[in-house]
Amino acid sequence: MSKHTKSKYDPIKKLKVIFSGLHFAVSDFSVAYKLVLSVPVLILSFIVQKWVDVTLILLATGMMLVSELFNSAIEILCDFVQPSEDMRIGIIKDIAASAAGISIFVWAATLILELNHLWHLYKN
Repeated sequence: MSKHTKSKYDPIKKLKVIFSGLHFAVSDFSVAYKLVLSVPVLILSFIVQKWVDVTLILLATGMMLVSELFNSAIEILCDFVQPSEDMRIGIIKDIAASAAGISIFVWAATLILELNHLWHLYKN
């Protein structure tokens, strides 16, 4: 018989880890301001009960946040693995930053289009 014990699944511990990572990400201004811009548009869409708009904003903001988290994790990992300057690490970081940049573009376009849509609803 094996003397290894299974660890129990602890959802509270998992939530603490999730919020710890989010806290780290949101403490970075480049992530925080994007969330601050998303929340009012999300609230406005929710108030006027435009559920497709709410969903689009949630998806675009979530995609942006996830890509920013992955980008940050990759950069930190690269710096840990190779503290000195290395062209290959630079390429890896550039690719991660490009992925984050694309998601930021999609997020910004979604917010602009949704704000325009909500503005037209308000004017009519």
